[in-house]
Amino acid sequence: IATLSSCAGNIPESKFVKVENGHFIKNGKPYYYIGANFWYGAILASEGLGGDTMRLARELDFLKEAGVENLMVLVGSDGERGVNSKVEPTLQVSPGVYNDTILIGLDRFLAELGKRDMNAVLYLNNSWEWSGGYSQYLQWTGHGKAPLPNIDGYDAYVAYVAQFQQSDSCKALFANYVRDIVSRKNSITGVAYKDDPVIFSWQVGNEPRAFSDENKELFAIWIGDVARLIKSIDSNHMVSTGSEGLYGCEKDTMLLEKIHSYPEIDYINLHIWPYNWGWVTKDSIPQMLDNAIANTEKYIQTHIAVSEKLSKPMVIEEFGLPRDNFLFTPGSPAKSRDTYYKYIFDRLLENVRNRGFIAGCNFWAWGGFARTDPANPFWKVGDDYCGDPAQEPQGLNTVFAIDTTTIMLIRDYNKEIKSSIK
Repeated sequence: IATLSSCAGNIPESKFVKVENGHFIKNGKPYYYIGANFWYGAILASEGLGGDTMRLARELDFLKEAGVENLMVLVGSDGERGVNSKVEPTLQVSPGVYNDTILIGLDRFLAELGKRDMNAVLYLNNSWEWSGGYSQYLQWTGHGKAPLPNIDGYDAYVAYVAQFQQSDSCKALFANYVRDIVSRKNSITGVAYKDDPVIFSWQVGNEPRAFSDENKELFAIWIGDVARLIKSIDSNHMVSTGSEGLYGCEKDTMLLEKIHSYPEIDYINLHIWPYNWGWVTKDSIPQMLDNAIANTEKYIQTHIAVSEKLSKPMVIEEFGLPRDNFLFTPGSPAKSRDTYYKYIFDRLLENVRNRGFIAGCNFWAWGGFARTDPANPFWKVGDDYCGDPAQEPQGLNTVFAIDTTTIMLIRDYNKEIKSSIK
């Protein structure tokens, strides 16, 4: 870290991951990866409520040994605490007012990644209630109390957050937040975020959506505006949308292409959720697995066509599947999940060997050494963070360190990917 700090102004450009001819390049070589979603990294790295630096080190060492070097991380959640299904503790407690404990946690998290030659994708916003995001900005700007999907219903929530794209005041508050975070200097290493090669890319948000056909144009303009703002502060790092892809674009292929066509957006994102999207049901995961894989292949092909047209790499940055019997217990059977993961990993490996446009994937989500209570699966303050957000049963899509067959797949495919890169 001292070495990194002392040369902050002279970091070679090759240390930053870039896109060349439609492919990621790191240290002058093609870069492909199997990574993980680790949204709670900044909280775990903090020294306040929810922090556990000993667990953090153990998790990162385990992931590194399994070849997992790219992590999807939430910068921080927004708003008041004590809200059902929201991540705590929050970072932005009111507009422009920050919880320094979490900010220093983010600094420490990046420093620990740097020690291990790992990278983080940092996302700045969220469509969903579990970290505030859209709904919190709307509440701050006088749009009334935000409904919660698991209490007030999904339709009520969607109708509320659809107002985000129509609110200049919301977008202005978020732009201020972007400026504050992207221009930050790491208090642990002394390196400005914009100069830190540990950061893989900035991301507009987790699953940003228009939430209505009427908002499509406003949504596309906003994505471009945020990407340009980030690049105006930090020209070293890539920027991505964080989109689910077609499902995050009102199933509009033209909108999908539009939000990824800006020169400031460096690569294409997609998320895949077979259970959430009805491709499997909780009582028929093994029986419907072939259906899930067939639908996944169609979904991937739709996005490959956009990648080829725009000549930009593509990352499947969220995908998950519950365990066979819809159990949440660490180590319980996950044969269908392993089969599904293997399918995704094979698609990536094929692209590594053929220099295709699928450049990486991040499974959802890493729970590692977290302890859970399957009898009381919903998260409450004081519980371990295990990857699934607070509104979902803890362990629903989680990969734990004890899930030996899944860990073996991840480790073996990461080794094969590294050996196949030329």
